[in-house]
Amino acid sequence: MASEAIMLELAGREVRVSNPDKIFFSQRGETKLDLIRYYQAVEVPLLRTMGGRPTLMQRFPDGASGKSFFQKRVPKGAPEWLQTTTVRTPNGTESNAMVAADIAHIAWAANMGCLGFHPWPYLASEPEFTDELRIDLDPSPGIDFDDIRAAAYRVRKLCLELGIVTFVKTTGSRGLHIYARLSPRWDSYQVRAAAVALARELERRHPETMTAAWWKEERGARVFVDFNQNAPHKTVFGAWSVRARVGAQVSTPLSWDEVQTVDPNALTMAVVPARLNKLGDPWLLMADQPQSIQPLLDMSEQDMAAGMMDAPWPPVYPKQPNEPPRVAPSRAKKDVADQASGANER
Repeated sequence: MASEAIMLELAGREVRVSNPDKIFFSQRGETKLDLIRYYQAVEVPLLRTMGGRPTLMQRFPDGASGKSFFQKRVPKGAPEWLQTTTVRTPNGTESNAMVAADIAHIAWAANMGCLGFHPWPYLASEPEFTDELRIDLDPSPGIDFDDIRAAAYRVRKLCLELGIVTFVKTTGSRGLHIYARLSPRWDSYQVRAAAVALARELERRHPETMTAAWWKEERGARVFVDFNQNAPHKTVFGAWSVRARVGAQVSTPLSWDEVQTVDPNALTMAVVPARLNKLGDPWLLMADQPQSIQPLLDMSEQDMAAGMMDAPWPPVYPKQPNEPPRVAPSRAKKDVADQASGANER
């Protein structure tokens, strides 16, 4: 039976929680209310990294084991106090997205079945500036977490050579995310160009273990540095957010020393608050150290001057200047072969 709704007083606002005893995570039986209490426990570091940002909600009405859908637009019936902002795709589509203004907003979204959050890489107050470079280390088939660890340290080493201080977190799943907070100077196209340059330089330095290849058939057993997570309107699963997994794993910020020994599956909603109280926030100083991506943009210009094209964009984006054909290499070869065969037949 559904449990009766309760009211929570959060950030000076009343938030209604319907069916608070509904189980959201089956492994230990955590409920919707447990999820909200977790976010209260990590409120300070959560809002330090996500506060003021538009947020894409992925809703799981029946919990982590159920079906989900992404919701960019705030639904009708939202409370009057809910802060929103307009986000725009490169194709011009507009949506009214929630702004992660305070813990009441987080709790309201959690009540709607939003387990974790996907914030945009800019503040709602300054949408023209992308202030985060986000490096997603994506495991290809044959890659294990030890490979991801090694790749993360290589990213850190290169960034330090370029004068860029980075911060790392688990994804809540099989990868790692590396962030650099940026000075408010560049737009998302420039930040993506910097990410492409970084990925290509990593591949040049570590061709056997890391790749910038967009097409899966070209990656092999290498760690893919997913530069397109920095494309305009892209979001990344947020720090301190709870994944839709039965064990309620958390995308947890780490110190760099922890990367070599961490078990990401052990970082769950049940243990992360105590860990935070004991160790503090590894990302505490991130906002105090805004970085410059100019060294990466210089590398990008050098690549273009050497005759390289832009890296491929995801298919939903308009065709970009200097972009190669959006077709997998094997398909391109087949098309050429088919054309040659047809010409011979004629």
